[in-house]
Amino acid sequence: MTRQATIARKTAETDIALTLSLDGGAVEINSGVGFLDHMLTLFARHGGFGLTLTCAGDVQVDDHHSVEDIGICLGKAFDEALGDRRGIARYGSMMLPMDESLILCALDISGRSMLCADLGELPPKVGTFDTELVEEFLLAFTRHFPITLHLRRITGSNTHHIIEGSFKALGRALRQAVAVVSDEIPSTKGVL
Repeated sequence: MTRQATIARKTAETDIALTLSLDGGAVEINSGVGFLDHMLTLFARHGGFGLTLTCAGDVQVDDHHSVEDIGICLGKAFDEALGDRRGIARYGSMMLPMDESLILCALDISGRSMLCADLGELPPKVGTFDTELVEEFLLAFTRHFPITLHLRRITGSNTHHIIEGSFKALGRALRQAVAVVSDEIPSTKGVL
């Protein structure tokens, strides 16, 4: 079974090419948004995913369209790569320390989109990156990969550490959830 997907999305605001392999491979990210490149690289490495991404976006306006559209494409890629979800563990969780910050991530590949994110009050920027775009990315991701995702800051004061810990925790929790553990659909309903 090949658990991979290639997604292309071209709009008036972005032109994205993304390839995801759930079972590893190269990680090459060029989103046009430096901080997001860093976060997605950590996400992929900690998740054990192969991920290649290029995005030409209207960053002269701001980073919003690129970040949101990449979230859409990544969500679609996970959805497609998992197919009918046969054999996956379905659930994953991670309590991840990143220096002074501690992040909880728990998720269910449920077929229902739900985001419950509470990273606390963050300053508006980390470097040149608008921190409100973290939630925009996660919303786009969960709308196109229907999962229930809980992400919570337990402690933490450094904005970079909080966001980095969140992306690492998400990668590691997804790694658990997409692991093949049987040959059955992990639902009493018979579908996810």
